[in-house]
Parts: sequence; C-alpha cells; structure tokens
Amino acid sequence: MDRLEELRLFLAIVDSGKFAAAGRKFARSPSSTTRIVAELERRLGTRLLQRTTRKLSLTDSGARLAAQARRLLADYDEAIDGAIGEAASLRGNIKLSAPTLFGSRHIAPLVRTFLERHPDITLQLALEDRLVDLIDERIDIALRIGHLTDSSLRARRIGEVRRIVVASPDYLKRHGRPRRPDDLAQHHAVTFVNQASPAIWSFQPKQGGPQKVKVSSRMEVNRAETAIGLTRDGMGLTRVLSYQVAGELAAGSLVRVLRDYEVAPIPVQLVYPSARLMAPRIRSFLDFAAGEIPLIGFNPL
Repeated sequence: MDRLEELRLFLAIVDSGKFAAAGRKFARSPSSTTRIVAELERRLGTRLLQRTTRKLSLTDSGARLAAQARRLLADYDEAIDGAIGEAASLRGNIKLSAPTLFGSRHIAPLVRTFLERHPDITLQLALEDRLVDLIDERIDIALRIGHLTDSSLRARRIGEVRRIVVASPDYLKRHGRPRRPDDLAQHHAVTFVNQASPAIWSFQPKQGGPQKVKVSSRMEVNRAETAIGLTRDGMGLTRVLSYQVAGELAAGSLVRVLRDYEVAPIPVQLVYPSARLMAPRIRSFLDFAAGEIPLIGFNPL
C-alpha cells in the first residue's frame, strides 16, 4: 500500500471507529488493516490509536496526524481534480449544512438546480438548528446566521437579517398593539425552548442602552415554523428572524411590531474550512449559492 492510501486507510479507521469497517472500504481483512497501522506506528515511532475491547480513540500524536493527513489529501485531490479538468465536468460529493427552515425553503431548491446542471455531483444536505462543527462533521459549506467566532474558518457574507416581533392582525385587534418593549408585560408570547433565554427578549431603543424584557410565555416550541403558525392563529406575539416570516408579512397574515426597538442586523454567511483546500466542485457550489441566495430576499425587511 502506498503512503497516500495508507493515510486514507488511517482516516477511514478514525472516521468509522473500526478496523474491519475501514478495511472493507479498501478490500482488506481486519488483520491486514491492523498490520498496516502497526507498521505506520512503528515507522513513526509513536502510538496513534488507543485500542480497547469496546472502542478506538486517537492519541495526541494520532490526532495531529489525522488533521495533517486531511489537509494533505485534500490538497492532493484538488491538484488531481484540477489536472483532469474537474471544473469543466464537476464530480464528487458535497456536504452542506443549513438551518432547518431556511434550508428546506431555499437551500433545497438551489441544490436541485445545481444537481440538474452537474449530473456527476452527489450532495448531502443536513438541516439542523445547531452550530455544527465543520471539521469534525466533515461539512464542506454551512450557512450560518450570526457572527463568525471560529478564526480557522473562512466566510462569504451574503446578507443580513433582523430579529423581529410579529403578531396576527386578529391578536392585535383583541389585545392592542405594543408601542414600547415595556408593553409586552400585558401580552402573551410564543417562545422557543432551544434559545438560551426564550422568555427574555432584547431590544435597542434609539435613545439609551440595550433593554431586556421578560415576556409572558403562553407556549414554548422548538421549531420556528410551529411558532409562526401558532402566532398566525392568534395565540400571541413571537420573535423570529425576518426571513422566516417574509411571506406572512407580505400576505398580511402577520404584522411587525416594535420596529423602532429592534437590535442591529445579524450577518448571514456561507462558511467553509479553507479556500486553499477547496475542490473545484465545492468552489462552484459556493459561487452559485452566493449569487442566488441574496436574490431570494435573505435580507432585513
């Protein structure tokens, strides 16, 4: 086995957590796979994997080798793809991550269009309302709503959104329209249980400092679309990201309130591990998505 394939086998063991599963990918028996890793460890003079009867884990040396091997193999694959003209005929797999609601409404249709244009591409789209680890979960591109805190990642800003408070016309007719954040004490709210403080809403008056208001949560949910539906049905006010209710506001089924007290816009970015390691298929999708997403109104209203 050549040295590059040796590294690929090592990474397959790391990713699967099993010698047998990794060996099958390379048509090797568990004993042959074990010998190859043992020879690699002997040659390097250090243990890479801790083996127990129940699991495998990386040593510090193994973790460093795995990180460096991923970079090396990505560079190698990029060089080979470029040499054979992948940019003209894209092939391979792309793994994406996006928030659930925006991903289902907007990223999925973009993916369909991209795949129609490039029949040799396969794509995995993970829709989750959590901050995924791009490196550990091997994500190529993630759509992030918020400021970038990981300095090891690159980002392309494509827009911005606001957190806004909305209610149905019927609810406002029955309960009145809040004019100031303090008025929320007289209202019911639909809140999100997956937020850090779902019953505390932040505002920024034009005069003075930030203001936090505790709202009376009549119902807590963990999906934006559910909160929006309940709010549309008149259960109370809710606070969501502006793109999530763009259609409802345009149709008049929801009304925006407390606009003068909204906090600063939140950036929307396409995030990826490194431009240096980006294969042509990944760069092509990044350029495609960055051009298309702003056209579907992913900006504050």
